[in-house]
Amino acid sequence: MKTSELGQTGSDEPRLDPPRRALERGAGVLGVALALLGPGRAAAAPSNLPPEVGYNYGEIETPRLAALGGGLRATSTGTSALFVNPANMAAARLYHLTAMAQIHPEAARQSYGGAIVDSIISSSSIAGGLGGTWSQQDPEGIQREWTDLRFGLAMPVGDIFFLGAAGRMLSLSQNGLGPLGQSAVSGGLPFRNIANTITFDAGATLRPVPEFSISITGHNLTNPDTALAPVMGGLGVGFTTDVVSLSADAVLESRTFDRSNVRAMGGVEVLLAERFALRGGYRFDSYIETHALSGGFGYVDPRFAVDASLRRSVAGEEYTVIVFGFTVHVEALGLGSESTSDY
Repeated sequence: MKTSELGQTGSDEPRLDPPRRALERGAGVLGVALALLGPGRAAAAPSNLPPEVGYNYGEIETPRLAALGGGLRATSTGTSALFVNPANMAAARLYHLTAMAQIHPEAARQSYGGAIVDSIISSSSIAGGLGGTWSQQDPEGIQREWTDLRFGLAMPVGDIFFLGAAGRMLSLSQNGLGPLGQSAVSGGLPFRNIANTITFDAGATLRPVPEFSISITGHNLTNPDTALAPVMGGLGVGFTTDVVSLSADAVLESRTFDRSNVRAMGGVEVLLAERFALRGGYRFDSYIETHALSGGFGYVDPRFAVDASLRRSVAGEEYTVIVFGFTVHVEALGLGSESTSDY
C-alpha cells in the first residue's frame, strides 16, 4: 500500500467491528471538534489580518493537503484530488466519502463541507467527484460568506497518464467593510452577492513509473475577472513508496495582488504500521512574504480514516489553520463494486 492511497489496505483483515460502529466512532470525533470550534467560538472582534490571508485564494484544503503545506498536486488521490488536481481522482481505485472542517482563528474564518469521489463503479474507468463547502470569514469585520460547489470527472489514458476537470460554482456575499472602508473595491454589496461565478479547474498527471509523478494544473480557467476566483497555474512533482511520500508544488497567481505571486509548497508523509500517517510540510507565499510550517496526523483503518492538521506561520503575517476530517472507505464496507485488495 502506498502512502498516497491511504486507507487502501487489503481486504483479508478480519472485520472486528461492524461498519455501523466505525461510522459512529468517526461521527463522534467530528461532533466533538465541531462543538469546540464551531460558530459559537467565532471571534467577537474584527480580524486584524488582511482579508486575503484568511480567504487563501478561495482554495479548499483537506487535512492531508493542509498538513503537507498544500504541495499535493502530483500525489493526491481520492477527495483531496477533487480540490487540488482533478486528474488524480482516476489515479487510484477507491470510493471515498469525506466530511471536513477548517478553522482559521486569527482570520475568524470557518469552513464546513464534504466530498465524495468514486473511481470504482464506472466500467469505463472514469472517476467522478462531488464536493461542497460553506464558509464564513470575519463576521465582525468584512462579513464574508460563500458557498463552493464542485463536480469533477477524470479518466486514465493507459496506465501512466491521467486527465481530469472539475466545474466550480462560487456564490459569495460580503456585507461588511474591507480595509478601504466604504468603497466599490472593498465595501461589498450589502445583502447582495458580489460573486456568482461558474468556472472550472483542470489537471494532468504523468506517472512514467509507479513511484514518480509530475502534474500540471489550472484553476478558475474561465478567468472570472475577480480576485475571489483568481486564475492560477500549478506544477507538482512527487515520489511515493509503500512507506514514504515526498511532494512539492509551485503555484503562480497574478490576480489577487498588483503583481504576480508565487507560492512554493512541499511536504513529507510517513506511514507507520500501515495505520498511522505522520505528515509535515512547508509553505512560502512570495507577495505577503509569509513562511509557514505544518504538520498532521492520520489514523487509517480499511473502513475509515480520521485526520487532523495544523499550519502556523513562522514569519510574516501571523496566522493559524486547523483542518480535520473523517473519511469513510465505502468500497471496504462492501458497498462498492470492488474490494480494496484489487488495488
